[in-house]
Amino acid sequence: MEKFGKAQAVRRVEDVRLLTGAGRYVDDIAPRGALHAFVFRSPVAHARIVELEVEEARAAPGVQLVLTLEDLLVDGVDPHISATVATNRDGSKGAQPRRPALARDRVRYVGEALAVVVADTLAQARDAADLILFDSDDLEPHVEAAPGGPAIHDEARDNVAFDWAMGDEAATTLAFEAAAHTVRLEVPDNRVIVNAMEPRGCFAEWDGERLHFCVNGQGVWGDKTLIAKSLGLDAEQVRVTNPDVGGGFGMKGAPYPEHIFIPAAARRLGRPVRWMSDRTEAMLTDNQGRDLVSTCELAFNTDLRITAYRVDTLSNLGAYNSQFGQLIQSVLFAKVLTGPYDIRTTWHRVRGIYTNTVCVDAYRGAGRPEAIYALERLMDRAARELGVDPWELRRRNFIARDAFPYRSASGELYDVGDFHRVLDRVEREADRAGFAARREASHRAGRLRGMGLCYYIESILGSPEEDVRVVFNEDGSATIYVGTQSNGQGHETVFAQFLSDQTGIPAERIQVVQGDSDLVAKGGGTGGSRSVTVQNNVTLAAVETMVSGFRDFLASEHDAAPDAVRFDDERFRIAGSNVTPTMLEVAALARERGREDLLTIYQRATLPGRSYPNGAHVAEVEVDPETGHVALVRYTVTDDFGNLINPMLAEGQVHGGVAQGVGQALAEFATYDESGQLLTATFMDYAMPRAEDLPMIAFTTEPVPSTANPMGMKGCGEAGTVGAIAAVANAVQDALWDRGVRRVDMPFTPHRVWRMLTDAATAAE
Repeated sequence: MEKFGKAQAVRRVEDVRLLTGAGRYVDDIAPRGALHAFVFRSPVAHARIVELEVEEARAAPGVQLVLTLEDLLVDGVDPHISATVATNRDGSKGAQPRRPALARDRVRYVGEALAVVVADTLAQARDAADLILFDSDDLEPHVEAAPGGPAIHDEARDNVAFDWAMGDEAATTLAFEAAAHTVRLEVPDNRVIVNAMEPRGCFAEWDGERLHFCVNGQGVWGDKTLIAKSLGLDAEQVRVTNPDVGGGFGMKGAPYPEHIFIPAAARRLGRPVRWMSDRTEAMLTDNQGRDLVSTCELAFNTDLRITAYRVDTLSNLGAYNSQFGQLIQSVLFAKVLTGPYDIRTTWHRVRGIYTNTVCVDAYRGAGRPEAIYALERLMDRAARELGVDPWELRRRNFIARDAFPYRSASGELYDVGDFHRVLDRVEREADRAGFAARREASHRAGRLRGMGLCYYIESILGSPEEDVRVVFNEDGSATIYVGTQSNGQGHETVFAQFLSDQTGIPAERIQVVQGDSDLVAKGGGTGGSRSVTVQNNVTLAAVETMVSGFRDFLASEHDAAPDAVRFDDERFRIAGSNVTPTMLEVAALARERGREDLLTIYQRATLPGRSYPNGAHVAEVEVDPETGHVALVRYTVTDDFGNLINPMLAEGQVHGGVAQGVGQALAEFATYDESGQLLTATFMDYAMPRAEDLPMIAFTTEPVPSTANPMGMKGCGEAGTVGAIAAVANAVQDALWDRGVRRVDMPFTPHRVWRMLTDAATAAE
């Protein structure tokens, strides 16, 4: 067996529990008798607070507590949520306005928390919140992602939070001046609401000495640090747990106001307090995704090789800095700025803009889908304007196979790649040769058919470090404690499977424990497609330690030299002996001998380098020109994920990622009016993709094993979304091009597409 495991398509072991109602979600496991919290939120987007009167609410039936910002301050709570900021072009830091958990003096978006009511029942808390008197002086809102407008924060002139850049502006300008051809395209990337299956929720309990905070998040250590700082507690006084989590997608990785005032309420009352968002509350307050406009330009020589790439982006941050909001469309976008192409000269400028809308942060891919979408839309436009086949233009500019390891213009070290091979495979799988016949058949049926290609690359994000602890139990089982956190990806299956592959311990005798800061000393949580790669890397190191310790133990027991004992991933074997104990049998013998030191293995390891998943997505759409309806009729993916632990789980991740990308392309659009009111705050107004919107997704792999980790793996969690958005958009553009439509922007709803066709027909008259 190879180090990376047997790559078997093992069914998810957690599914029986989750699908039969035995899941342990945060709203299911709140302590018996916990009080209910309801958050009173701002109904306006931008205003000075004139009055916030809560005394009548405090006297309402069943109410145990009403907290405002002043109450938090009286209790010695630091109510502010910090965030990471970008470095401006002049070397200064991006704006850092203070974000309070409960509004201070002003409100800056609809849904901003003003007070929290804690009562015996949720109905009582809601009723009491209706008694709160909120009076304000309205201020003009700023909702456009452009500099200027009414000031939202004193720290940000013209509402510009940061002005970041990377590359060589002068060299890029010279390259464009010398270019044989240049192509330019403005690429909007619409704002989306994450809509995890399980909305955000948490509960907190205080026993007088320690605080337990349970949250459906993407890791426990960030909240542990936040709560200890906010409540003035020592770190060991705070325990944070993540139970089962029904989807996160980056949105649940950030700190939120509730993570401060729910623990503060529990400590003040000495009773458990629970809070659960409803769907509209989630739509109003969860961090949203995307929302940027990039002006992109490519310069080409006479051979149609790219000589320079220039991008100027305006990124909507919302009303405050979220955890990584300033970095996503700057630093993280830049990681894959040039995609799979050999582009040496670049200039990338990004300005982040505050608006009176909810914060924008990570959403599946966090900067990489945005970068690839902009680049791949521009590559398609370039092919059309230059009169060359879009597949050929990509091949002409791919990084050559013998150029790896390759240092990109943004400083990323791509370890391996064979983009030509992957593109050749997807061309066959998508039956590109038969597309002309399918297009003609659609034409005869009165439909417009288009094919769109996207070739993506993404950079695995998050900490390259991870922890693991493996414990051999008295009952003959083993427990693996992991620092990552499942949000539904199947971690219980894949981590047990990998440990089983490496040790021979039956997977059904391995328990996976995650999401408890008392049980796992450190960890990076989930996000950035990191989990399986970093966790299995440290598990592999732990297995090496485990095997070494047991080898020396067996050698001592059998009076043999240590190098006479070997392990073949299933059994130990001692030269000159017929003794072949399994890992569990050696553990049992060690327990008999009192060698408890061998029964708990702790390891921390760091990936030698990041891996770069890549691949090609091909979408085919049919457009009804009479109604503008876009039907996605074929979808083909060929990915290079390196070596796979469980191909079934990898394919499932791709399917889910594609669905989210298709949803953004065809339907999803978070819309605010000029007053800052969210117009898409229910599923009546915000369209989500349904099963009927997706065809069967053909998935194949062309693995080029990574050299950045000993398993040869590359992450896969976000790849589907990174590739899907541009593939669908390019397919729609292809379908509409011959009708004179020269610009298509997401989402491709029937009305928007109908308007594109109608406007093009009118312009042609």
